[in-house]
Amino acid sequence: MKFKRGRGVIARYRDFLPITDKTPVISLGEGDTPLIFCPELSKRVGRGCRVFVKNEGVNPTGSFKDRGMTVAASMSMERGARALICASTGNTSASAAAYAARAGISCSVILPAGKIARGKLLQAFAYGAKIVAIDGNFDDALGIVRELGERGDFVIVNSINPDRIAGQKTAAFEIVDEIGDAPDYHVLPVGNAGNITAYWTGYREYHARQRSTKLPAMIGFQAAGAAPIFHNRIIEEPETIASAIRIGNPASWKQARAAIEESRGAVDVVTDEEILDAQIWLARHEGIFVEPASAAAIGGLLKCCDSNEAVYSFRKIQEESRIVCTVTGHGLKDADVIMQRMRELKPVAATLNAVRRALEL
Repeated sequence: MKFKRGRGVIARYRDFLPITDKTPVISLGEGDTPLIFCPELSKRVGRGCRVFVKNEGVNPTGSFKDRGMTVAASMSMERGARALICASTGNTSASAAAYAARAGISCSVILPAGKIARGKLLQAFAYGAKIVAIDGNFDDALGIVRELGERGDFVIVNSINPDRIAGQKTAAFEIVDEIGDAPDYHVLPVGNAGNITAYWTGYREYHARQRSTKLPAMIGFQAAGAAPIFHNRIIEEPETIASAIRIGNPASWKQARAAIEESRGAVDVVTDEEILDAQIWLARHEGIFVEPASAAAIGGLLKCCDSNEAVYSFRKIQEESRIVCTVTGHGLKDADVIMQRMRELKPVAATLNAVRRALEL
């Protein structure tokens, strides 16, 4: 039976997920996101390579988190949960709150004060989450959530929950289904590291079932001020403009490192300046507007093309390689920085001549 758009990842990939006939499916029609061929990015890479962007920002709450949350919320309901809880740098809180609302249960969010993009905080509030801000960072928040989860009052829906990873791996399935095989390289931002873990799991499962003929090299990029995996040490005070990956002690560190090593990939860093430049470049050259954390993947790709300092140089890759970049969240979720770059709009007279002068015609 042909898959119908908007039914959600559980309907499409049930056989690959921990779902039973007794599981109440909590879905908002997530998944089936565009895999967009990017001609200008392809030109930057050169050598006849084709670059695609997997745009996860068009999920129901505007980020990739919805893929995992539909499975986590559904399995939580099957187990009789009455409340969800998460620590968040923003996107998880929005997704958890939305799916809890859909399920008719409560959601609590613990987040670092002053470190969350306003668009994401607004989402969690609108969906009815109970929000507690702490004087600490994400890692402190996750520590508190772990302790609360042990009491049995909540189900934790951070990526330490394996159901989250199970749902997120479906993005890899979609890519293979669309282009007919796995890409040669997969580039993505790395924060708490659940996503790179999930993609690698998905690619391996499809390969094991002979749905693909190869496995991609997984290339992850962390912000320079929040790069524990790259430096191989905990970052006590992580700092970056890309709030969604401002994490100093990733929960999926070990699994992400395994994905990178098993795939013969690499992890590298990008500066905040490279991130913001990539955000603008992608919007203006490919028409795709992403949040700063997502732009880390694009900044990383550009660094691999243009800089000898990159740990992974695409100047040496095989010709006609296929490269997929995951962008994880929509630009409107974290728009404060780009708004600061936008010049003030001063009105002109409502006449043709005034408008022509403003347009420098």
